[in-house]
Amino acid sequence: MDNSIKKNDEIYNERNVNLSIYAGAGGKDAEDWAEMLLRMYQRYAEKKGWKFIPIEIKDNGYKGISGATVQIIGKDVYKSLKNENGVHRLVRISPFSSQKLRHTSFALVEVLPIIEANEMPIREEDLEIETYRSSGPGGQNVQKVETAVRIKHKPTSIVVSSQSQRSQFQNKEKALEILRSKIFQLAQQEKAKTLEELKGKKVKIEWGNQIRSYILHPYKMIRDEKTGKKWQNIVEQVLDGDLDLIS
Repeated sequence: MDNSIKKNDEIYNERNVNLSIYAGAGGKDAEDWAEMLLRMYQRYAEKKGWKFIPIEIKDNGYKGISGATVQIIGKDVYKSLKNENGVHRLVRISPFSSQKLRHTSFALVEVLPIIEANEMPIREEDLEIETYRSSGPGGQNVQKVETAVRIKHKPTSIVVSSQSQRSQFQNKEKALEILRSKIFQLAQQEKAKTLEELKGKKVKIEWGNQIRSYILHPYKMIRDEKTGKKWQNIVEQVLDGDLDLIS
C-alpha cells in the first residue's frame, strides 16, 4: 500500500467521486439544508453532463435528510468538487419557525476520489456484512427482499452502506467502493499525513468550522470563509447548481 500513497491530491483530479452530505447543528433546518445541498450538487452534475448516482439517502420522514451518499461520474469530477469539502453554513428565515425567525444551519460535505480495488485491497475476513430491506421516503419498505447492504470494516470500525441498487450484489459493490475510499484516506492520514489534502480535517458540523456561508436574510450573499471573497445576489443561482459562478 505504501506505493499507492501520494502526497499531492492533483493526481486524483480526473477521478470520479463519492460525495457525502451530513446534516449538522440546526435540527430540522439543518436536515432541510442538507437536502438543498444535495439538490445543488445534482443540478451541478446535470449541467456538467455527469452521472449522478444515489447510493443512500437517509430520509427523515418529513422535509429534509439527515445524510446522503452519491457517486458522481464524469470528466475531472474530483478536480471540480474537491474544494467543496468542509462545513457549509446557511442563514435564512426558517420555514419551520412559526414566528419567522432567522436561523443558522450547518451541513458537512465530504468529497472522496474513487479508489480502485487494486489500490486498496480489502480482506473479506475483515468485513462484517449485514443486509436489510431498502426503504423509501418516510421509511416505507419498497422491497420485500433484503437488497440493501451495510458493511463494517472491523479493523477501522468504518461503516458504509448502499441501498439504491437493484440487487444485493450491486449494493455490496457500491458499498465496497465507498469503503475503499474511506480506508485509503485513513491510511494516508496515518502514514503520509495527507488526509487534509484529500478531504479536509475532521471537524464538528457547527459554528466556527464553515468553509462557506450562504446568506439569504437579511441580504443575499455567499462568502468564502477561507479567502474572505464575497459574491452578492447569486445565492439562488448557486443553489440551483451554478457552482462555476463561485469557482
